[in-house]
Amino acid sequence: MSDLIYRYPPLISGTLLTRYKRFFADVELDSGEIVTAHCPNTGPMTGIYRPGHRVLLSTSDSKTRKLPYTWEMIELIEQDQPVWVGVNTGLPNKVVKLAIEQRLLPTLQTYDTLRHEVPYGQEKSRIDFLLTTSDKPIYVEVKNTTWTDGSLALFPDTVTTRGQKHIRELMALLPDARAVMLYFINRGDCDRFAPGDSKDPLYGKLLRAAIGQGLEVLPCCFDISPEGIRYQGLAQLSL
Repeated sequence: MSDLIYRYPPLISGTLLTRYKRFFADVELDSGEIVTAHCPNTGPMTGIYRPGHRVLLSTSDSKTRKLPYTWEMIELIEQDQPVWVGVNTGLPNKVVKLAIEQRLLPTLQTYDTLRHEVPYGQEKSRIDFLLTTSDKPIYVEVKNTTWTDGSLALFPDTVTTRGQKHIRELMALLPDARAVMLYFINRGDCDRFAPGDSKDPLYGKLLRAAIGQGLEVLPCCFDISPEGIRYQGLAQLSL
């Protein structure tokens, strides 16, 4: 699959039993062994925390890790169709970096240098990516989303004061710089995106105001499979 942006290491299959204390998930492997895996998604995992569903784990032989297993994805059945949903929130930024370097993402294909985790703003934030160009610099903030309503992807799935702060910081950059909010839709069954107003109405209000002032929104769809991650294109923005 030559169009994969990111390729997973060999993964181990099992069934999700439970998730607890945000960071831990008990999984029954196909062998029958029950293991505790690290859960890299510390949010509410609205709509995707489903005990009894198939999951895939990666393994690490690092001697400094307490848990050798990491929960990478879960298989859901949506509208009678199986779909893999990414769980590892440490991956989106890595994949976006690769996608930018490969000039795959619209409006982010022309730049001179690419840096990540750059301090900016009045609230001591760090921008995920800063692209320099011959014109205005481009600030790119990445948000992972897995919550859906049918084929509509939604963010956030809980009140996020941190996310609200990031919108305000991006707004403050305008018009001297380009400001981009990139939503990483971590599943392949969505073709539309909207703010999750029912969970955080203030976030949606801020996002719409920021768009009105020039904030660019890129709702990027990614197909997740046991082999790897593939960019599918932009979802339609529904405001």
